[in-house]
Amino acid sequence: MSTTTEQFTDASATTLLRFATAGSVDDGKSTLVGRLLHDSKSVLTDQLEAVEAASLKRGQEAPDLALLTDGLRAEREQGITIDVAYRYFATARRRFILADTPGHVQYTRNMVTGASTAELAVVLVDARNGVVEQTRRHAAVAALLRVPHVVLAVNKMDLVEYAEPVFAAIAEEFTTYASELGVPEITAIPISALAGDNVVEPSANMDWYGGPTVLEHLETVPVSHDLTACHARFPVQYVIRPQTAEHPDYRGYAGQIAAGAFRVGEQITVLPSGRTSTITGIDALGESVDIAWAPQSVTIRLADDIDISRGDLLAPSGDAPATSQDVEATVCHVADQPLAVGQRVLLKHTTRTVKAIVKEIPSRLTLDDLSQHPNPGQLVANDIGRVKVRTAEPLALDAYADSRRTGSFLLIDPADGTTLAAGMAGESFADAKAVTAGASPDAADDEGWDF
Repeated sequence: MSTTTEQFTDASATTLLRFATAGSVDDGKSTLVGRLLHDSKSVLTDQLEAVEAASLKRGQEAPDLALLTDGLRAEREQGITIDVAYRYFATARRRFILADTPGHVQYTRNMVTGASTAELAVVLVDARNGVVEQTRRHAAVAALLRVPHVVLAVNKMDLVEYAEPVFAAIAEEFTTYASELGVPEITAIPISALAGDNVVEPSANMDWYGGPTVLEHLETVPVSHDLTACHARFPVQYVIRPQTAEHPDYRGYAGQIAAGAFRVGEQITVLPSGRTSTITGIDALGESVDIAWAPQSVTIRLADDIDISRGDLLAPSGDAPATSQDVEATVCHVADQPLAVGQRVLLKHTTRTVKAIVKEIPSRLTLDDLSQHPNPGQLVANDIGRVKVRTAEPLALDAYADSRRTGSFLLIDPADGTTLAAGMAGESFADAKAVTAGASPDAADDEGWDF
């Protein structure tokens, strides 16, 4: 049965919002998430009973809603969030996938995981402390990851007597900073997660605020990031050749469409080889279809018998990305060990993993004033910086601004498989600032890493 164009158009619409929460330690992220789940009636009775029992055991009269997300034993014992906690809930208007990320500086790397697929980020600020370094770090990560919508939730307004001037000053400072980073949309909301003010229900204590509650904004914010509208890209995961009596000549290339759509009869280019062919068939869920789109997992059949293997990328011939062995990108360093000039790494892009050398680290971002520290020599845990990497084989990287799926990559330690950094190809921020830095010495080439 063939899939029609009308079905394709309908399927591109979505009512799902992926969002992440971030903030400094004790800003109340987990309490906000717990309040959101509780007040939106998204908590099962047995979950709430377990939280109430745990709260009583700790000597608390009211249930500690933060326990709805802090699931690890160490998190409960210390009262902090250590790992990213994913929660799924829904209202009558929209479905949600929420990533509650840690607030400690040493766990900032986890925000990269939580926000990498998010369409919205909620950044919490304690009304008593205002914008702090960790707030700026989270805003920078959201901007780097091209999260299109950012909500500034000024929490604990009950502890500053719900004063409008306090909220206004914090909102202005954060908005100015985030705008310089190129964040396209910033919405500031005054809340008290503990008391429930402006989380799900409007606050009677802040009649001076006329904007939406957190949930109202989450339900109505436009989800504009449509994978089907991006450049079509298909990373090959597996080559299927049954060689059976029933399918003696079948050859298909299986994988998940990273972006865009593919159609039978379309001419495609195989990268990095540059060979071309025509799509003769697309198999999805055991049926032949005329069209398939992201993020469907399909098998594509071609007219020509081309040498294609895992890691190759299929793209429309008229819209194929350029290939290069020189990658310049912004990276968020996530490992405990540093990333240094001259270091040999593995670069994983979609389904392709190649050897690489860090040739240069032109700059490291200083979060206080968004200045660039030139030629730091290395990046350490939670640093954000620019890198230049030389790969052993050509890669078909898009700019991250064009495609979050095919413009991102990982740098991996070849010795033990540890993820060192998450990279975003091309310009760093939407409003990128020019960086002037001297050239660093070339990395040493040896032992099969000479490229």
